[in-house]
Amino acid sequence: MALGVAAVAAMAVVFGADLMRGTVATQDHAIFVDPLIDRQNLFVTGRVTVQNTGGERLTNVRVNFGGGGVLELGALDPGKKVIVSPPPESPMEFVVVTADPGVLVSKAYREPPKMVGMMGS
Repeated sequence: MALGVAAVAAMAVVFGADLMRGTVATQDHAIFVDPLIDRQNLFVTGRVTVQNTGGERLTNVRVNFGGGGVLELGALDPGKKVIVSPPPESPMEFVVVTADPGVLVSKAYREPPKMVGMMGS
C-alpha cells in the first residue's frame, strides 16, 4: 500500500513539474519568443509574443522585425507577456529580440496549420 502511494506521489511530482515548466523560472534572464504569421486569401497578419521567462527583470527589451522595423519595449518584469504586431513593411521572415544583460533570441515566423472549413484554408 505504501509503495503504491509513493508511486502516485512520484508521478504527481513529475507531471506537475512538466506542467509548470513554462511558469517556473529556471534562469535569471530568459525570453520566450513566438512569431506567428497567418496567411489569409486577401491579407497576411502577424504577431509576436514576447515573455520574460526568467526570474529577474529584463531591461532595454527590443524587437527587431527586419526591414528596418524595430520596437523598443523597455523593461519586462518576470512572467510579463506582451503581444505585438510587426509593422506593415516587415518581411515577416525572422524576429530578433534582445535585452540586457546579453539576451538574444532569433526565431523564424511559424504558420499555424490550416483546418478544413476555417477562414483562409
